[in-house]
Amino acid sequence: MGQFIDRENYGFRRVKNSDFVDKTGLLNILNRNMDTENGFMCISRPRRFGKSVAAEMAYAYYDRKSNSRNLFEGLEITKSPDYEKHLNKYPTIFIDWNTFANVPDKDKLKEAQKSVIADLKQSYDILEEKNSLSKALAEINLKTGDRFILIIDEWDMLVRDVTQEIQDEYVDFLRSMFKSADAKKTFLLVYMTGILPIIKIKTQSALNNFREYSIIYPAETAKYYGFTEPEVEKICKDHGMNLELMKHAYDGYVIGEEKSMFNPNSVMMSILYRTYDSFWSRTASFMAIEKYLNIDADQVRTKIISMMNGEEVTVRVSSFRNDMKNIETSDDVLTLLAHLGYLSYNSETKSVRIPNTEVTEEFENAVRFAGWNELSKAVGQSLQLLDDTINLRENKVARAFDDYHFEASSLLEFNDENSMRCAITLAYYAAKPFFKIFHELPTGKGFADMVFIPLPKSTRPAIVVELKYDKTADSAIDQIKRKEYPKSLKGFSKKIVLCGINYNKTTSKHEVVMEVVDGEEN
Repeated sequence: MGQFIDRENYGFRRVKNSDFVDKTGLLNILNRNMDTENGFMCISRPRRFGKSVAAEMAYAYYDRKSNSRNLFEGLEITKSPDYEKHLNKYPTIFIDWNTFANVPDKDKLKEAQKSVIADLKQSYDILEEKNSLSKALAEINLKTGDRFILIIDEWDMLVRDVTQEIQDEYVDFLRSMFKSADAKKTFLLVYMTGILPIIKIKTQSALNNFREYSIIYPAETAKYYGFTEPEVEKICKDHGMNLELMKHAYDGYVIGEEKSMFNPNSVMMSILYRTYDSFWSRTASFMAIEKYLNIDADQVRTKIISMMNGEEVTVRVSSFRNDMKNIETSDDVLTLLAHLGYLSYNSETKSVRIPNTEVTEEFENAVRFAGWNELSKAVGQSLQLLDDTINLRENKVARAFDDYHFEASSLLEFNDENSMRCAITLAYYAAKPFFKIFHELPTGKGFADMVFIPLPKSTRPAIVVELKYDKTADSAIDQIKRKEYPKSLKGFSKKIVLCGINYNKTTSKHEVVMEVVDGEEN
């Protein structure tokens, strides 16, 4: 048994023996594309979104030396009329670049070819001495007629953080493999996965015969990488976990037509440890993005702060060259962060946002170390403001809003009313882990400016905030009562804090009036 060919299905067997979510419908897409013009595929998604699991699944399904029928029994793929046609029928090569993680970058390509060729010689004793993997596969095809399925996991390891010379050598290798005259004869299907789409040379893909399915342009692959809400709902039910808390922590990705996608690794870690904490830093570090936050610094800073305040930011993704070294504009930075999973991209609005509280925590770490002292200070003081609000300390809350308004105006260029709204959102930044926060929430008789609904199992009260500009705080409280905003919150908490805020543009001061009402009677 080899390491790269004829390696059997042990990888998928381990996955299947764990808490398994059926993604075998993906194999229908691969089968449909096999031996067609669409048979060279590159799938890119963030870390821990199920790429390696899918690669192991594909290997177990196609590999001629595996007997995988029992592993797929009862799964979605078995309903396909083509299921038997492709089950364990092909010589299949699996290259995981992580296998060579400890090999120096300059030697990785040479060592990988040498290792795969050594495996091929065990399976094909007709193979003559070769140093080139593409030539070895072409020779086997010529002498035996065998056509291969090639699966490459972490394909982009040698284009991310390497020298230009190593990157160029690797791109030349891929071209010799997949754009040669022999490629269509040699391969029935090539399935590559990685974090980044295929690198662009000028404006064109370095491998323009590949069909690319990224987190930005996923097409029909959208639901097969990451967990959908119905899948997470079933997981929560099976394990006695709370779906709303799971959504708050790990949901928020929009991938193509899938409007509610979860980070699957974080969901499974949450199940394992019985908590809803952040697991992101165990698979990636804020240091991975900190260095990008000071590229096109003013623009990036403004957009990141807006997103940390819960807003979406428009982005032009077409300028990104799928290359982590040539990052020049704020659009490049935000597009890269979407590919890395730090942002969610919405193709309908052409905008990005921070998806959930888990990733928000990483941005807090990143801006702290990026030297954004004003924002770090504001975030740090927010927890005290939340406590003062819950305990109706009107004077302290008013003085805090004065400070936040000043900080918001210095951080971002806003007109007065938008500056006030930004200040309030920034002021309550610390509420995000404990509440679902709504802006302009419809309540039956109008729209409340901000509503904080406590998460399940929380003992904190709900909060309704109404903002006024150059009027009075009493008029804000009166509007909350007159339009019966608290009625829409009945049953969410035992009490509701009403907070009316007015900004006086002449004095540049805030006035705050607060009350508590019964949350069960309203």
